[in-house]
Amino acid sequence: MFDFKAKPIIDGKFWIIEDHGNKVGTLQKDDTDKFVLNAKNNRSVYKDMKSLEKIYGKSFFINSKKEEVILVNEIYGFNTNCHPHNPMYDIKKKLPLFTKSDASKSIYCAGFYAIKFEKGWVRSFCPKLITVQRYEYKGPFKNELEVRQVLSNVNR
Repeated sequence: MFDFKAKPIIDGKFWIIEDHGNKVGTLQKDDTDKFVLNAKNNRSVYKDMKSLEKIYGKSFFINSKKEEVILVNEIYGFNTNCHPHNPMYDIKKKLPLFTKSDASKSIYCAGFYAIKFEKGWVRSFCPKLITVQRYEYKGPFKNELEVRQVLSNVNR
C-alpha cells in the first residue's frame, strides 16, 4: 500500500515526494504553473493541485504551516533572543558575543547568566556586554536550568 506525501521544501514551488517517510521523487511547479512529478525515471505533468489530489488523495500535500521550520537563534552553542549579527567570541572571558543588527554598536552576550546587582543575584538572558563588565556574573549557561541551579547556590 502506497502512502505518498508531498513534503514542501520551497513553499508552493518544490516538494519531496515520500512514501512512508522514504524519498521516492520530487514535485516541482514549473513556469506555466503545471506540476512536474519526477519519480524512478518517470516524469508526469499535472495541470493543477486538484488533479494530483484526485490521484494521490486529499492528504497528499503536507500543510507547510503544520510542519513549520523553527529557526534556532544561537551562536557558539548558546541561544540568543533574536537573530544574531556579527558573532564574536571573547577568548579571555569565554563570552559568545553578538549584535542585534549589522549596523548596531550595542554588543550582547549569548546565553543565560547569573548577575549580581546591588539587591542580589538575578537570572539574565542575553545581557548587554556592558552589564557583564560592570557587575559580577556567572555564565554563560546553555539553558535556564543550569543558571537556576547556580542562583540557588549563590542565594544560600
